[in-house]
Amino acid sequence: GGCGVCFPISQPVLPMAQSLLKAVLVICTYLVRWRTEYRFKGLKSLFLIPSNRNSYKKNICIDMLRQGYHESFSELFALIQKWNALREAAGPGSAIWQQKSLEEQPDKLHQLCHFLTRAEAAQRAGHYEEVYDNQLYLAYYCFSDPEDKWLSNYFYEQCFNTAQLIKIDGGKREAQAHANMGLISEEQGHVMKAAEHYEVFYQLTEGSTWKDETGHTYNSLACEHLWRIYTLLADKMLENKEHDQAIKTLIKALKMAKEGGDKMMEGEAAYYLSLAYHFAGEQQTALSILNTAVKIFTALCDSAGLGRAYAAIAKILESQGKAAETMKYLGEFMKVAENTHLSQSLVDACVLLGNIYNERGKYSEALEYFSQASEAAKALNNLPLVDETKTYCGIAKAHKLMVAFNSHIEAEDPVSLKYLLAWKENRSDMCTDPLTVGKTLVMKHISAVLSSMVKSFFL
Repeated sequence: GGCGVCFPISQPVLPMAQSLLKAVLVICTYLVRWRTEYRFKGLKSLFLIPSNRNSYKKNICIDMLRQGYHESFSELFALIQKWNALREAAGPGSAIWQQKSLEEQPDKLHQLCHFLTRAEAAQRAGHYEEVYDNQLYLAYYCFSDPEDKWLSNYFYEQCFNTAQLIKIDGGKREAQAHANMGLISEEQGHVMKAAEHYEVFYQLTEGSTWKDETGHTYNSLACEHLWRIYTLLADKMLENKEHDQAIKTLIKALKMAKEGGDKMMEGEAAYYLSLAYHFAGEQQTALSILNTAVKIFTALCDSAGLGRAYAAIAKILESQGKAAETMKYLGEFMKVAENTHLSQSLVDACVLLGNIYNERGKYSEALEYFSQASEAAKALNNLPLVDETKTYCGIAKAHKLMVAFNSHIEAEDPVSLKYLLAWKENRSDMCTDPLTVGKTLVMKHISAVLSSMVKSFFL
């Protein structure tokens, strides 16, 4: 009352104050309920209004820190910085420059926050297999798009580090990790490093029954990876003329192919090993292994593989001067190509036969096979291949024409000179009948004279 500041509340004002107080309580209750509902809908921040004003990245970072996931926060922040560094290094105009940053992709930030915090919680509990599974989920499922390859590779590397700490699964996750790191190394061109990972993968899976999602055993996958990587290594060795080392490596590749139980892989391995022996000058060994490849490809009805094997045998026999056997195998090659309607293989066979006949001076036969190759190329609608086969046809025609041309040059007589003059004028095939040449020249002369008489008459 008498403080001079507050006025006494009269009786009529009291009900109004009570109503106002009641309204304020209702509003406060509603606000509390509204805030609670938003919290359960995923808005995890200490204060509602500031969280609405913050970016999504800032909100989840605050949330991770509030819940005590400091390592997850640091890792997420480092990944964002790494992406920015990659973008700056690539510069304007690059593919990554056009992409959205991690900070602008809430879905990816949510996935990172979710699985990183789960992995950190599992790590604190000493459950490293759960840490691995969460990291693998990020690598394999969350970031499978090509633009996220760097993120996927990062988490595969994290899986590899974590797998070394797991002791309760018999080495299964460690084997997985080595396989994935081998694939990453292979993609990046580090073939030797990839081979090391695949070899450990193979050792860890020997005698196991582990299978992947497609039902393939881990051991068969290890054999496949080793076959492929050994073949790549041997290819580089052959380029450097390291034939002996290439043969040893391809023998290992063939062993892996047989152990993997894939006949197609075994046939390919035998084929490549035979080529290595051929380049090393061991032709009989090469032919023996090629015959093995032929049997495998025949059993598999693999026309393309069979055609390549026949072609390789033919080339080796040709280098040994065994023309009859060469023609035999190339004939088989052509039959395979024709029966299976493999136009590309037919082109290859015809070009090989055409080249052999061309080298032996049998230009008519060469032209016949090159013409067949050209027709087969047209069926493929492959314009560069059509142009290539037309070039072969032109070469054979030119060689065929040169035989007749040279014979007339060497003859050094008037008839031969008429042949050459007639050919020079019409650029057709070389005439074969001297009388035809004479008649042609006479008729041309008469035609020219008559034309001159007609013109003079009218003028």
